[in-house]
Amino acid sequence: MGDAVDTTSANGRTLGSQPDIVGKPPVLTVEDFSKSFGARSAVENVSFSLMEHEFVAVLGPSGAGKTTLFRCITGSAKSDAGRIRFGGTEIERLTPRELRQIAVVFQQFNLVRRLTALDNVLAGRLGYLPTWRGVFRRFERADKLRAFECLERVGMLDHALQRADTLSGGQQQRVAIARALAQEPRLIVADEPVASLDPSSAAGVMQLLKDIARDEGVAVICSLHQVGYARTFTDRVIGLARGRVVVDAPTQSLDEAAYDALYGSADLRSNTATTGHSGMPDHHSTVEKDRRAALRLGDPDPVLVSDGV
Repeated sequence: MGDAVDTTSANGRTLGSQPDIVGKPPVLTVEDFSKSFGARSAVENVSFSLMEHEFVAVLGPSGAGKTTLFRCITGSAKSDAGRIRFGGTEIERLTPRELRQIAVVFQQFNLVRRLTALDNVLAGRLGYLPTWRGVFRRFERADKLRAFECLERVGMLDHALQRADTLSGGQQQRVAIARALAQEPRLIVADEPVASLDPSSAAGVMQLLKDIARDEGVAVICSLHQVGYARTFTDRVIGLARGRVVVDAPTQSLDEAAYDALYGSADLRSNTATTGHSGMPDHHSTVEKDRRAALRLGDPDPVLVSDGV
């Protein structure tokens, strides 16, 4: 690695002090991307890029298109228009060998519960094995060493031989991140990785993802419903509303105006906070106060925005 320099992302946004990335192409480029389901437009004309070492949060209310965008980035769904490029190659043209450089971290961990933490992490090495070795789980010594290294990286080495179903939620998500690292990715796509965790475990997982991006050069894109976590841990926020990008800025500049662009006018939020659709008071007034506190203080505790896509 070279000396740290002040630089900017491909979109001209400051990344701060990072190892040398000047002149390097983006890891991920999304250009005029659109996706519809029947007559309903889920994502429309979305464009952004992501550099190595960059940790980006994607925020937005229910139905904003976050999950649809992530499915297309990982190649599990096809776009209707526009392009998504990974390392300069369109997603649809990536070979299996290239696709394994995109690792996914899921909200529900997606571990095999009856297997040990080590065996779950070794699943990240399957793309590097001949088919017969994968079928019979005949991993080479180098693969096992790599899995142990990944478990150590996430602080789970002492639990390597423990069954996944005996681990806490935070520990399971750390094992899932270790499995992603075992793929030797250039890009980690984390789909609401802390939604199922308590605040302490969630903050630990977010810090881990931040450290991985900073120290190992992996680009990380993460969907969140917690504004506070985005402000505390990520470099940049991309905000989706009604399928369009309405915010794309460094986290330190995420102010009330940006929040309004994402979640509607203050008057609308105030009315919604006071009465629900039934006209009766509900819990949203408390949530609204917490949201505003997170914006002011960068509170890492969860600020629940909404459920959904």
